Amino acid sequence: MLVRTIAAMVVIAALSAGAAAKEARATIVYDDVATQLDRVNIDAGQLWITPVDLTRATGFVIKPQGVCREELCFPLPKSRKAEFVRQENNIDWFSLSAFAQLVHQPFAYDEALATWYFGLRSDQRQGLASLRAPNFTLPDMDGKLHSLTDFRGKKVLLVTWASW
Repeated sequence: MLVRTIAAMVVIAALSAGAAAKEARATIVYDDVATQLDRVNIDAGQLWITPVDLTRATGFVIKPQGVCREELCFPLPKSRKAEFVRQENNIDWFSLSAFAQLVHQPFAYDEALATWYFGLRSDQRQGLASLRAPNFTLPDMDGKLHSLTDFRGKKVLLVTWASW
């Protein structure tokens, strides 16, 4: 009986230590701005933060239509809602790392410094000021010159090829 009681106490202590180890402090670097968060939850390599801290660290807000910042809004797949939001001990949590994966945003975690760095999202990495092709002029098969601007307002399919 004493052995079972001691074993049960060891299991409870181990579970309590594991639960306490999940919540920690962390620094989030987002858009090259560092924000110290007093309460984060790290679970299986995923960073969970409160919605208030999400807004404070990233400027994003959770809305019914998705995760939004100004006019930019990323819908969360309804079938995968549990990957992004959850409630634990009456605290709402949002997985910033799952969101980063959704929007193709690389991130890195330094456990020793308790720091998470989030790089540019895919929409920020395009490197194009717009999706407009620059104007150019090329001859057709008969040698007549055509410019891309000649086709403004019409659908155009551009086929390109390179030898390198």
